[in-house]
Amino acid sequence: MARCQQIKNQRIDSIVTTSTQYTVAALGEFGLISRITARVAPHESVITGIGDDAAVTAHTPGMRLLTSTDMLLENVHFRRAWHDPYTLGRKSLAVSISDIAAMGGIPRWALLSVAMPSDLPLDFIDDFMRGFLECASENRVTLIGGDTCSSRSGVTISVTIMGEQFPDRIVRRSGAQPDDDIWVSGTLGDAALGLRLLENGESVPEALLSRILNPTPRVTVALALAEAGLATAMIDVSDGIRADFGHIAEISGVGGTLLIADLPLSDMFRSQTAHLPAIPCHYALSGGEDYEICFTAHRSNRGKIVGCAKKCGIAVTRIGIVTKFSGVSVLNRDGSQFTALTEGFNHFI
Repeated sequence: MARCQQIKNQRIDSIVTTSTQYTVAALGEFGLISRITARVAPHESVITGIGDDAAVTAHTPGMRLLTSTDMLLENVHFRRAWHDPYTLGRKSLAVSISDIAAMGGIPRWALLSVAMPSDLPLDFIDDFMRGFLECASENRVTLIGGDTCSSRSGVTISVTIMGEQFPDRIVRRSGAQPDDDIWVSGTLGDAALGLRLLENGESVPEALLSRILNPTPRVTVALALAEAGLATAMIDVSDGIRADFGHIAEISGVGGTLLIADLPLSDMFRSQTAHLPAIPCHYALSGGEDYEICFTAHRSNRGKIVGCAKKCGIAVTRIGIVTKFSGVSVLNRDGSQFTALTEGFNHFI
């Protein structure tokens, strides 16, 4: 049976090689699934993968299952004119992996469902899957199933990600305490600035373009913080640091103060916004799509946190403090209140 499937896949590949104008309609649903399956590497944790009614996986004894799902819609989350299929494939999985990282979890398995126009070129799907599976391999994630269907309104991508972690290492949004420090990994605002330049038809430096088209989930540092017991609460920054820390504050029953002067900005961000005196703060606070990790931690662990992050090869920065009063305030360099243009990204506003 496996030999027959291998021959079938080889025939499919040879057809597409000789005629690159083939579309998903020409290949058909089951041909497309076979084409994708042939590219998925096996993993010891996957007992039954793509091809059956459901996947069967083996969990690590004592660990709990973590599950999250994300959708990416054409002309809402991405535009094919900007996102080449390879980086779109990478981003589709990376943003889901980021959710598992934000829980201090170990990403393991993914389900991928794609709705696509019937005239979509197979080259698009091939490059998309190449990016998706490369991101999966880099993060030790195995694709174990999904679905495909036709779409009359562009490409829709749905990814379900599953991970695992020991119960006492899972970091939730609800653990922040008054007087905890507020930290963030990496830099803020690069993706938002890159998007603004794209929308204005301006030239976008590669350093900014990669932040919006090809984000890197901060799995290593988030996992290290969780396993060391250093983070009291954690979230990934997808809607902007102000809004996302606000989720921690609300669920933890606390508040917080963020300091404009301490927001980590990349050199490229600073150089591109030097002529814009106020707007950069809005990008860094509310722009979204940073996919950094925001976390809270007891102030006594400052040295351990810096050392932990350094071992992971990523910088972390203290940007504020958790307060006992509800609400999130932002202070300018002179101590006055900063007024935000928006709170953060919201799909329905």
